[in-house]
Amino acid sequence: MLSYETNSKIQELKDKFESIRGTLDLERMQEKLKEIEARMSEPSIWNDQREASRLGKEAQSFRETLEMLRDVEAVFENIDIAVELSYEDESYLNHVEELVRDASKKVRDFELTILLGGPYDNSNCFVSIHPGAGGTESQDWAAMLMRMYLRWAEANRYKITIVDELPGDEAGIKSVTLNFAGPHAYGKLKYEAGVHRLVRISPFDANHRRHTSFASVSVFPEMEDLPELEIRPEELKIDTYRSGGAGGQHVNKTDSAVRITHLSTGIVVACQTERSQHQNKANAMKMLYAKLYEIELEKKRDEKMKLMGDQKDISWGNQIRSYVFQPYTMVKDHRTEMETGNIQAVMDGEIDEFLEKELVFFSAIEKSLE
Repeated sequence: MLSYETNSKIQELKDKFESIRGTLDLERMQEKLKEIEARMSEPSIWNDQREASRLGKEAQSFRETLEMLRDVEAVFENIDIAVELSYEDESYLNHVEELVRDASKKVRDFELTILLGGPYDNSNCFVSIHPGAGGTESQDWAAMLMRMYLRWAEANRYKITIVDELPGDEAGIKSVTLNFAGPHAYGKLKYEAGVHRLVRISPFDANHRRHTSFASVSVFPEMEDLPELEIRPEELKIDTYRSGGAGGQHVNKTDSAVRITHLSTGIVVACQTERSQHQNKANAMKMLYAKLYEIELEKKRDEKMKLMGDQKDISWGNQIRSYVFQPYTMVKDHRTEMETGNIQAVMDGEIDEFLEKELVFFSAIEKSLE
């Protein structure tokens, strides 16, 4: 006979799935998919490669959502059949347990797909890392964070490009901007923005004292359609320089690198990945537009957060996560309360659970403020 716990788990999963499905306008989604497919069947659409690419991504997103929906429905149908059969043959009980585990994963994946439905969530993204005060120690911490995100990206098969990198004087990095290309790159990483704190015994301290270091992470989408933001030429300071950094496949070694400073905000963007100075400038301007757009989004978020008073301190510029190596090992996200003692796994890029908790947490907050 099926256990009470298994019955409860099945009902819990079904309720959660129905709740998620209830947030979707499936009829409208199917109509929209038909409209896009009709447009893409017109030969003229391929005269505009950017629009064709945008429509292709949108159609693929709709197809994936509908396919996942059907997959979850199918696994629940199989569970109902297996439960019925288990009343006559208890050997089906193990099969029910397997199907419930499968349903749990499919419902979780479906929920995350729905949460990744923001305007730019399916876009590639840029991640910039800057060490705080503290010289070599903080610069080494920034390099450790860069490695963590690179390992995560490699495990998830994202294409990685080091757009700009400034090495530290002795170790680590003074700054780096990475580009992550792949499905939902921005949506998955956008809540990593903020200050990351490290506590460890410094390998650069001869007295082996414990140090606390900080590094800031900013995340912004790679936009195909630039937002309507006015940037006046007199607001820009444009410098060219010789590419530096790791070299190899990541950057070239010509005088084509471009750095742009937006004087009114102090934002600095740089690109050294292309051999063409013109292309580097164009890419840097794309990053500038994206950063300015992200600032506007943050202002709107902060205005909403003020409505919550002192309930939650989740300002995007505040410390979001602590990584403690000594006297104990722990990684803790101060917004979601997610924590783990396996710090080495986290530094090796196993951060998916943190990313998923962030998506659920901030989605709930957004809904409460609507």
